[in-house]
Amino acid sequence: MAITTNAICNSFKKELLEGAHKFQNPGGSTYKLAMFTNSASLGKSTVGYSTSNEVSSPSGYTAGGKALVNVGTSLATNTAITDFADLSFVGVTLTARGALIYNTTTAGGSSTTDAVAVLDFGGDKTATSGTFTIQFPAFTTSAAILRIA
Repeated sequence: MAITTNAICNSFKKELLEGAHKFQNPGGSTYKLAMFTNSASLGKSTVGYSTSNEVSSPSGYTAGGKALVNVGTSLATNTAITDFADLSFVGVTLTARGALIYNTTTAGGSSTTDAVAVLDFGGDKTATSGTFTIQFPAFTTSAAILRIA
């Protein structure tokens, strides 16, 4: 199996109802983004971060990826949203097919690797001794990366 579509992870949906994820800024959970090769098996059934088939780079990218900056939450037109600031990996040589957003803290503050969402890049994307940027959509009710309507 491979990364075949963007997906909100099913385990995340359940954990939302259990209060395990906090998106307020400041004071919310810590989220990270890790990138994966086309050999990775990621989708809506992914429950947590794993290093299996994660990309590697001689510099600029380390296992586990990088922390995301949460831009907070909003509610408009009956839709709740949250989003993240764009994320860049500088000086990397890598090829990635997709990424996983995951929570590194639970509501109680302990460490975890709970999956939130899978990002499918639609094909392999490459950087050679350059900058690899994940550009998140606009913080609006029709585009934010996480929306509940």
